[in-house]
Amino acid sequence: MSKICSFCGNKNFKIKTVQYIYRHDGKFLIVNDVPCEECEYCGEQYFKADVLKKIEKDFMEIYSTGREPKHIIQIPVEEFAEL
Repeated sequence: MSKICSFCGNKNFKIKTVQYIYRHDGKFLIVNDVPCEECEYCGEQYFKADVLKKIEKDFMEIYSTGREPKHIIQIPVEEFAEL
């Protein structure tokens, strides 16, 4: 992974797991416990390509083949101009 943060130039990272939100064509998939490296200064997150490919594959299986996800949640949506 990156040894220098491309946003702030910091060289210190921590390995952690995070919640990742994948979005494609107005559809979403929330994935918990995704491994990443996070910049200790600005919080920018870096993911390995194989991790992101696995998330994309899971998204396609859910939306294309109808595989059931572990959980489904409802999320309220508002237009900012109407608030």
